[in-house]
Order: sequence, then C-alpha cells, then structure tokens
Amino acid sequence: MLPTTPDQQAFGYPSLFLLVLIGALVPVVPTGALVSTAAVVAFHQEAPFALLLIFLVAALGAFLGDVTLYWLGRRGMHSKNGSRWLEALRARAPEERLEQAQEKLGEHEVAVLTLSRLVPAGRIPVMLACLMAKMPMRTFARGCLPACLAWALTYQLIGILGGSLFPEPWEGVLAAVLLTVVISAAPALWRRVRRATG
Repeated sequence: MLPTTPDQQAFGYPSLFLLVLIGALVPVVPTGALVSTAAVVAFHQEAPFALLLIFLVAALGAFLGDVTLYWLGRRGMHSKNGSRWLEALRARAPEERLEQAQEKLGEHEVAVLTLSRLVPAGRIPVMLACLMAKMPMRTFARGCLPACLAWALTYQLIGILGGSLFPEPWEGVLAAVLLTVVISAAPALWRRVRRATG
C-alpha cells in the first residue's frame, strides 16, 4: 500500500524500490502489480505528488535491476560459476522467443530493447540476445532507461484506471492486480493455443 504518514513514507517508497529492484533481478515478485496497486491508492488519496514519486521510484528500481542483471550476465559469459547462472537464466527464456529477439535485435537494436519490458515475458529473451550479441553496457543502458520509464508509466496508468473505475480503493487494487495478471499470462496462453491448434 502507498504510505500516507511521514513514518509510512519513510518505509513505503524504499520498500517499493527494493521490491521492484528484486523483481527485476529475480522475476518472482509481481512488480507490475505492485506499481499498479500503489497508483490506485495514490489516486484515491488524490495525491499527484505521490503518483510522481511512485513513477520515479519504480522506474529507478527497474532500471537498476535490469542493468545489474545485464552486468551479472556479462560477467557470467566469462566465468565458470557465472555460466551456470546464465544457463539458468536461459532456461527461463523459450527458445523460439530467444530466436525472435536475436533477429529483431539485429534490425532495431535499441527500439527492441525498449519495447521488451512492455511485452510480458519479453525482457529476459531480449536481454539474453543482447548478451549473446555482446552489446556494450552503455548501449544496453541507453535502451533500458526509456524501457523502464515506459514500463513504470504503463503500470501506473493501469492502477489509475483501476482506481478511477471503482469508488473503493480495495476494488481498484483488485481490478489492477487482475488486469496485470491477465496481461502477464496472455502470451503464455496464446502460445499454448497456437501449439494446440497448430
């Protein structure tokens, strides 16, 4: 939930930052739902400054998490222990998605990197394709920054939409969480449907 008192703010924004950062490194934390939930609460409190803070904190956490993950991946390409970590990361990226990412990356380097964060399950295959292409850290960061800004804005807008549709904050939170789950699950469901019909 979004902090309302100074004591809660001192705890709430750093918590949001850390959870988004951890979620970028280990994608088990539903970071999009966290950002949307915080935005719903800020919307109901009519706190535009809080919405701006949520946006900045979420974008910064996502950016630092992605850059750290890429840095670890680059180190992993050159070390024995790191290569096991890289293989574990690669196991999470479907082979067909990785091939698509490599093709698109060759054509539209930074644009693909920017869009990868907005496509559910698109970030890891694109990051792996960047690692395999030996993309310099500076180029990766240049594409990653607008990606994280767009990601934070998108999930914040989902939260604002959820908050505006329902009179009670908990209803908006529930709607925002459900919407983020549907958005995240849609690509995997689509791939299953295509396999079943193909």
